[in-house]
Amino acid sequence: MEMVFLTALGVGGATVIGSVAGFIFKKISHKFSDIVLAFAAGVMLAAAVLGLIVPSVEYGGNYGLIITVAGIFTGAVCLNLIDKLVPHMHKFVGAEKEGRGGDKLDKVLLFVTAIAIHNLPEGIAAGVGFGSGNTSEAFLIAGGIALQNIPEGMVIIGPMLAAGITPKRTFLCALTTGLIEVAGTLLGYFAVSIASAVLPFALAFAGGTMLYVISDEMIPETHAHGSETGATYALLAGFCVMLVSDVLLA
Repeated sequence: MEMVFLTALGVGGATVIGSVAGFIFKKISHKFSDIVLAFAAGVMLAAAVLGLIVPSVEYGGNYGLIITVAGIFTGAVCLNLIDKLVPHMHKFVGAEKEGRGGDKLDKVLLFVTAIAIHNLPEGIAAGVGFGSGNTSEAFLIAGGIALQNIPEGMVIIGPMLAAGITPKRTFLCALTTGLIEVAGTLLGYFAVSIASAVLPFALAFAGGTMLYVISDEMIPETHAHGSETGATYALLAGFCVMLVSDVLLA
């Protein structure tokens, strides 16, 4: 349990680390941000497939494939419904470019709220990994999510400061998004520990949410500023790093 709690703090703390970097480097170039985010997308992709989806099939027994497919689509649909209510990263950036929407502060707060909402299922994914009992796979998943949280923490700082929010409140907002991920990690762990029968579906559900975030948000964002070639190779590098890590930890 102590290991799960420390990992939850690490996953949530990655957002805070990113936000601190955001304070230091207020004007981060799109190219650098895209490369880092694409690398994180590759890491998350490997973590979702190797740490969640493949184990889901294995734990599901005779109905493993059916349970896994159902879980993946359920997870994706849930995040899609959340997106209908609160737009996330690439939607926010697009609106800023085109000058759509209302007051700038309202849009920034909407953006931060969206990140906070999306952090809950990401945290659950990390917690579910520990609930499976496979510590190496759980660390693989948590590491992937933590790496993704660093650039996400970085990108929320600049817009909030530019909108007139004080540095103290900006940091508290970033801290809150990280704490939500800590709560999600613990929730996922306890839910699977209490009801081990739902483990295969829970793993696939978590994998589906991660695949949705990668395809719907991270990849479009990294390909929106002319750095798509570098972003593609960064994604492949992130995937291979986690693939090698998974083999060495096995």
